Amino acid sequence: MENFWDFNVWGTVNLLAVLLLSMLAASMLRKAIPFLKNSLIPTSVLGGAILVAIASVYKLITHEGMFETAFFGGNGTAMLELITYHCLALGFIASAFKPSKGKLTKKRTSEIFNTGVTTVATYLLQGIFGLAISIVAALLVKDFFNAAGILLPFGYGQGTGQAMNYGNIFETDYGFAGGKSFGLTIAALGFLSASIGGVIHLTILKKRGRLKIADANAQNAQANADAGDKNLPMKESVDRLTVQIALIFTAYMLAYLFMLGLGALLPGMKSVVFGFNFLLGVLAATLVKLFMNFLRKKNVLKKDYADAFLMTRASNFFFDLMIVAGIAAIRFSVLENYWGIILIMGVVGLVITYIYNRIVAKTLFPEYAEEQFMVMFGMLTGTASTGVILLREIDGNFATPAADNLVYQNFPAIVFGFPMMLLATFAPKQPILTVLILIGFFAVMNIILFRSRIFKRKPKTEKTK
Repeated sequence: MENFWDFNVWGTVNLLAVLLLSMLAASMLRKAIPFLKNSLIPTSVLGGAILVAIASVYKLITHEGMFETAFFGGNGTAMLELITYHCLALGFIASAFKPSKGKLTKKRTSEIFNTGVTTVATYLLQGIFGLAISIVAALLVKDFFNAAGILLPFGYGQGTGQAMNYGNIFETDYGFAGGKSFGLTIAALGFLSASIGGVIHLTILKKRGRLKIADANAQNAQANADAGDKNLPMKESVDRLTVQIALIFTAYMLAYLFMLGLGALLPGMKSVVFGFNFLLGVLAATLVKLFMNFLRKKNVLKKDYADAFLMTRASNFFFDLMIVAGIAAIRFSVLENYWGIILIMGVVGLVITYIYNRIVAKTLFPEYAEEQFMVMFGMLTGTASTGVILLREIDGNFATPAADNLVYQNFPAIVFGFPMMLLATFAPKQPILTVLILIGFFAVMNIILFRSRIFKRKPKTEKTK
């Protein structure tokens, strides 16, 4: 029988409180220090950095890990990793529940498709360079994991949760000591790349007189408005927010059942299956959403239970918690011999992501090239939230389609990106062959992306009489 005063009862609660408190502290620091405000570093990233600094000082003084103390239940680092793992899926599930907008035009459909292909092509480019760097590093550094570079697209392109998931797979299945911390560190460098690269680019635009900062307050005020009679009323027997949380966790439980089934069918790929918790979570949320729409059409349900505004807030909460927990979980001690490699990988990731997305935005999105570039560069070095933060600096009211492209590109990105996720587990076995496959895949993606330029239709000539 547990005593309510025992640390193992309060450890998780204390850990969550510290994570949330760090974000409050980060928010206050951003407002108080102009440099931090202008840096565009997300509050959750700054909160994680604060915890890393405090934990480092604590270890320097006491010679023990702060998160391994009894106050955090004795296993705080493992709990931080679990929070990162689950919040990744929960954030995606909340996003999947948001009601979709009306029909899209042919032009908009093409732009969204191109955005999804750009996302996957950037993953591939990051994977090619990252894996090439780690292969060379393995020849120079004793016992270095030669496939570590494949974590670059997961850390930069997909963020903290996926970087840790694949780092864990490499650590568990392939003996990459410190794999999780390596992935989390790459993800942290991605946020810094988004902030540094974003600030430099915005400064250049400002000097050229091309930066028009819009007021985002109008958008925030409008977003809080009720969607009308089709949504559940705020004051009901059950609170509307409670309904959103219930839907999210119901879908996640369904995803867990899917993973159990797939794990039983593919026992050799169990770690990979559970590493795709976010993808199966999106599938489960989509199925629940379709079932609810069916009941609505049959008039069994009178209202739309999924609320776009509250689902956005829930998604942002889970992603913020994921980021701060992921950064706080980094164990620098296991990476002490790899810092040079990590920094080289991080700088290369920044440069290639910047150049490639700049070319794509100017070529395929000429009507809003700057907005498309900012949102894609931010997402492909940090997360979707980072992309939105950068976009708001030049398109605070989301007047251009760039923000919508970011939301709706997920489906083509998942379809084209899924093979790469599977290929990542092949990299430790055949790293050089994996690089060659990634190069081939990258070439195909660019043929698809620039299809309108490569396969130009010849203008019709008038027939001579």
